[in-house]
Amino acid sequence: MENDAMNSQRTGLRVASIIFAIFALGHVVRLFKHAKVLVATHQIPMEVSWAALIIAGALSIWLWRLSSRAA
Repeated sequence: MENDAMNSQRTGLRVASIIFAIFALGHVVRLFKHAKVLVATHQIPMEVSWAALIIAGALSIWLWRLSSRAA
């Protein structure tokens, strides 16, 4: 028996949209709290979080809108 809800484009697009929204919220928290992110001994600048916030937010909105049109 096939599960149509798990195989629909709409479900996949919405899940991806929510994942990108969670990433965007993580960057908002970092920007608000001025949290340091270190990779090895290098500190990642806050500008990276601004760019990631814009990109993840835009992708989240775009995928959610696409999911509204998907069958």
